[in-house]
Amino acid sequence: MDWLVEAGQSFWQVLPLGPPDALGSPYASSSAFAGWGELAACAGRTPSAREQQDFRRRHAYWIEDWLAFAEDPGELAAQARFDREWGALRRYAHERGVSIVGDLPLYVSRASADVVAHPAYFDLALDAGAPPDAYSATGQLWGNPTYRWAELWADDQRWWIERFRRSLQLFDIVRLDHFRGYVAYWAIRHGNRTGKAGRWRRGPGKELFDTVTGALGRLPAIAEDLGHVTPPVHRLRAELGLPGMHVLQWGFGARSSLHSLPRHREHAVVYTGTHDNDTAAGWWRVQPDDVRARTDEARARAGIAAIEPSWVLVELALSSRSRLAIVQAQDLLGLGSEARMNTPATLSGNWSWRLEPGQLTPELAARLREATRRWRRLRR
Repeated sequence: MDWLVEAGQSFWQVLPLGPPDALGSPYASSSAFAGWGELAACAGRTPSAREQQDFRRRHAYWIEDWLAFAEDPGELAAQARFDREWGALRRYAHERGVSIVGDLPLYVSRASADVVAHPAYFDLALDAGAPPDAYSATGQLWGNPTYRWAELWADDQRWWIERFRRSLQLFDIVRLDHFRGYVAYWAIRHGNRTGKAGRWRRGPGKELFDTVTGALGRLPAIAEDLGHVTPPVHRLRAELGLPGMHVLQWGFGARSSLHSLPRHREHAVVYTGTHDNDTAAGWWRVQPDDVRARTDEARARAGIAAIEPSWVLVELALSSRSRLAIVQAQDLLGLGSEARMNTPATLSGNWSWRLEPGQLTPELAARLREATRRWRRLRR
């Protein structure tokens, strides 16, 4: 957090904070509410009995389900510690002028406390995924159960209201992962080995968000409007007044793209790449000559002096008309494909990269601060 302030930054985006699955993925968490205790395992003293009981009272909707699922007598203390330490970090961020952008996965794991506690809400006969696309010719099979929306509506969407409530307790802004799934989602019969044989099913649409905002007020959120995006997806994002996303790595192809710099929306967030993309350096290494040429043309038009591929994308992101620019730590460090976070449609080698102490240096902070100032994004 101190480094972000030194570098002149005002936002910090994180991956989901729930307990990851056996493969390390935080998008198939064993709880839609619990924090991953390992993140705060060594932080501060063990919460007192009073603190634990206070936490239990404040999180009564979900904590008993999680404790029964976890079957660990120390888990209440772990959750209370996580909440205390994350809350302290968030307050420290606010004191320094930094807002935290979190991530709300659309789905939970089959092996989750939520499925055990609320089996009526989940359709275990169907797996969530994505149709064939640029990532995979056979589609993506995520393995998460889909929702029985009629059952959720029968309970007035209490589970979703509480899920959003929990997210707003942790974050200042929430990125809605797989936003298109709220309009329509790709469902594959459980037992299939690929995502190819699925079909689109109707999602909850605007009514879900109206219900949630009716209970909680305005939702400070970002719509991850990526993937197989159709006009109804853009329409829902616009109706909700949410910023969408632009991914620079997708903006230099032969055909015009919503991700190309001239087509960036002001009410949007631009990324060099996401957790599902290769790093900028890794991306550049495999690009054909025409993509490299268009990237160089964009660099020249913007008057960017940097020549390292990762920093070219960093500065192009900062040059965007989109109000918020997010760059991956790996791209600031110029790391290659070995530092990629996730490769969709693969099961191994993902979610293992970690930022090491000392990698974010004062020199790197000065460089990012100057670039941020040059593109008039510096708040201080």
